[in-house]
Amino acid sequence: MRLAVAGAGGRMGAALIRAIAERDDVVLAAAFEREGADAIGADSGERTGLGRNGVPITDDLDEAIATSDGLLDFTAPDATTGFAGALAEAGRVHVIGTTGFETQHEDALQTAAQRATIVKSGNMSLGVNLLAELVRQAAKALPESFDIEVLEMHHRHKVDAPSGTALLLGEAAAEGRGIVLADHAVRGRDGQTGPRPDGAIGFATLRGGSVVGDHSVIMAGAGERITLSHHAEDRAIFARGAVAAALWAHGRPPGLYSMIDVLGLRS
Repeated sequence: MRLAVAGAGGRMGAALIRAIAERDDVVLAAAFEREGADAIGADSGERTGLGRNGVPITDDLDEAIATSDGLLDFTAPDATTGFAGALAEAGRVHVIGTTGFETQHEDALQTAAQRATIVKSGNMSLGVNLLAELVRQAAKALPESFDIEVLEMHHRHKVDAPSGTALLLGEAAAEGRGIVLADHAVRGRDGQTGPRPDGAIGFATLRGGSVVGDHSVIMAGAGERITLSHHAEDRAIFARGAVAAALWAHGRPPGLYSMIDVLGLRS
């Protein structure tokens, strides 16, 4: 499968290029960046420490789409939704690890998925998606007297909060309880907040250093507490998951899928 990488000059772009190079069933067809990025013109292999691979980093999205079967995209919401329309027009696979979407972005992706095969997840790792399933089952099994809190920490450069993974875990907890996350999420506490609302799903965000990603879901009852956690030590886990998602999606009908579908965990 021929894959293009968006944001090829960044940390995740480099991890995606390395993940493609690890396998013999995919090939890097194109690497591109936003117009004016300092990585443009560089050899993508040399840029990521692999040695020269002959695939330059360009700002030509059209060429990247024309030469590939799918795009791996860990960029930004506005960029991702722009890519989605072009990929849908060309009938290409779109694997999305971008986070921080607002309602208008989600609506645009739903529209694109009518014509394109999209795999979108707040986290592409096997471990996190297994964690989400465990959270869903625990939230369903435990009585509502157990309070649910989602705690996450990332590196100091991350720009969105809560993280996409934290929201993924919050959604899993809400699904387990049969509620809508947006109606029960508490994303910040400061000052005289009063008692914790019944049924709330709380989020706490930490930022600092070079942390790749730590996530914990705490279910606190009277006299006992359950903590389900995942600690990411290398961005390679997300990149490898994205490549696996692209291979799974190749040849499937249009639709908006998730890593739960890729891993066969959909109940």
